Amino acid sequence: MGSPPSKARATDRRARVEEIRRQEQARERRNRVITITACTAVLVGLVGGGVYLVNAANDSGGGDDAKSAAAGSVSGEKTWSGLTQNHVDKTVEYPMSPPAGGDHSPVWQNCNGDVYDKPLANESAVHALEHGAVWVTYTGKATDADVKTLSARVSKTPYSLMSPYADQASPITLTAWGHQLGVTKADDPRVATFFDTYVQGDQTPEPGAPCTGGKAS
Repeated sequence: MGSPPSKARATDRRARVEEIRRQEQARERRNRVITITACTAVLVGLVGGGVYLVNAANDSGGGDDAKSAAAGSVSGEKTWSGLTQNHVDKTVEYPMSPPAGGDHSPVWQNCNGDVYDKPLANESAVHALEHGAVWVTYTGKATDADVKTLSARVSKTPYSLMSPYADQASPITLTAWGHQLGVTKADDPRVATFFDTYVQGDQTPEPGAPCTGGKAS
């Protein structure tokens, strides 16, 4: 007579065990879903943060290329550093032609968009470079059209000057303090880049110094 109740209890126990197992499996599934969701959220946050940082760096000029642009480099230019800045009353032998810096005359060449039709004294022109000017020079190999184009650019650009210069490798040369670029044509896009970069650029030893009141010829 006791057997049926015992079987009933066993059946109930199995049922409870199965129910507990189903509950545990359901809990494990919920936990997995929660874990996957949380990991996905973290991953999305990291990716989003990375995209934001990259975009922020691009917007602020970050990255090696932007640092190079901020330093003012122009493709194909030559550069010099550690140039001396002493005022001297003598002829200076410069290591580059035209000179891009070094000791110079106490009197600067006027560089307020001045276009000269005769060669200038190196020492006075270098002083203009010290004040942040760009000096455009040209040889007889430059075409009349290019000379006219460059003259027009210089004449409307404060802190620039222009003059003929026989002893240079390129038909047209642009020089700033410590920087120099040779080109063959006035329409070379680097001409505009050089002006934009170096007229009163970061290379200027004496930014804001005058380009008038100096030597006029």
